[in-house]
Amino acid sequence: MTLPDAHLLIVDDDERIRGLLQKFLMRNGFWVTAARDAAHARSVLSGLEFDMIVLDVMMPGEDGLSLTRALRAEGTTTPILLLTARGDTDDRIEGLAAGADDYLPKPFEPKELLLRINAILRRIPAAEPDAAPKVLSLGPIRYDIERGEMWRGDEMVRLTATESQLMKIFSAAPGEALTRSKLVEDLGRDHGQAQERAVDVQITRLRRKIETDPKQPRYLQTVRGAGYMLAPD
Repeated sequence: MTLPDAHLLIVDDDERIRGLLQKFLMRNGFWVTAARDAAHARSVLSGLEFDMIVLDVMMPGEDGLSLTRALRAEGTTTPILLLTARGDTDDRIEGLAAGADDYLPKPFEPKELLLRINAILRRIPAAEPDAAPKVLSLGPIRYDIERGEMWRGDEMVRLTATESQLMKIFSAAPGEALTRSKLVEDLGRDHGQAQERAVDVQITRLRRKIETDPKQPRYLQTVRGAGYMLAPD
């Protein structure tokens, strides 16, 4: 990652500080989006991806520590740098325990903030071009490809052995229609209409665990004349 190309989210309820940070970081070549509180940050995060979050701890409503814990519980791996007027060792430990990557007490020199941001960003492995995502988002559902696990919030969605096999097959080719015969083959079954009908049944059951409305599937779609397709967010 070329460090100045990174997109940062600044979250601070103090409008003056928020504006100063945004201008300073933009002058240093970063893309910067600002949010006024945790609720605003959640709204922004629902539609954009960031390379890093710079988050004030002391905010009205949901504070920075609570937001950090919530983001980590939801599976967010975006680096988080906490800013706080509380600089005690216990406070720093609490911030790191919540899932933050670093902790900078206020007041601080802008140049130190810049150095810390760059240090954190350097630790992020560079993504391979067109690298496949490790976690697929299906609305409220997250599917961890490496672990073969499906989650709804903090609750694991139990999958049968066949459902688990199907998710691995679909997640290896998101956005690609797979025929029933291809699915039968990848499941290691003998070809035949009975097996293809069995796949239809398994797809129906899997949709009940993924879709908000299984009768009008959004994520595990039927492609007319082509089979089935997993269409993650």
